[in-house]
Amino acid sequence: MLAWGMRTGLALLLSGLLIAPAAPPPTFSDDVWAANLPTYEAILRHPFLREMQDGTLDPQIFAAYLAQDARYLNAFARALSALAAKAPREEWARRLRADALASLAEERALQRRLLESYGIDPAAVAATEPSADAFAYANFIVATAHDRSFAEGLAALLPCYWIYWEVGQALAERGSPNSTYQAWIAAYAGADYAEAVRAFRAMVDEVAAGVDAGTRASMAELFGVGSRYEWMFWDAAYHRRGWPVR
Repeated sequence: MLAWGMRTGLALLLSGLLIAPAAPPPTFSDDVWAANLPTYEAILRHPFLREMQDGTLDPQIFAAYLAQDARYLNAFARALSALAAKAPREEWARRLRADALASLAEERALQRRLLESYGIDPAAVAATEPSADAFAYANFIVATAHDRSFAEGLAALLPCYWIYWEVGQALAERGSPNSTYQAWIAAYAGADYAEAVRAFRAMVDEVAAGVDAGTRASMAELFGVGSRYEWMFWDAAYHRRGWPVR
């Protein structure tokens, strides 16, 4: 009876394996995320985010970061608009234009609320000189959107969408005792932002599935560059790193 039971159990197990649906193949975004996981893990370990979560981040560091980020978002909107003009489908063009106008407007509204909590005049933000790292990152996304293919431009912008959502989710698990930092975390962990990231990622994956191997490799390289720039942006803000030579 024992042997029969074992054979029956094995048969049922094999039957289950045979009829179980196959896992979908990894997408382009799955592949590049896995390849750049060490960069994301380094971002999560960065003292800027760790101190934001525990509430000890110097308010002046955060205020300087907000000023740099507000400037960066202008470049991000220009890059999205450039890609919208190249989009091979009108539905993609509409989404990119909407992200450039609506989604970024919401982020700018968050920026304004947080800047007001620090008593920072928006005019002072406009007069803020971009750090070398922020300047390089902004120029990278704008130049890529203008000079490279639609697929490559999307890949360069994907880290900014996706990493912020992942960071928001990770920090939301514990939250922050600082109400200002908690507001930032909640914005990037929220359902509206998650939907924007999901839609952009789906667009990237669909585009990547239809390009040649060389373009796909270039997309992967650009995603990696953008991911490293994300780390550099927070690191420059934390260390208040400006231009090395005046």
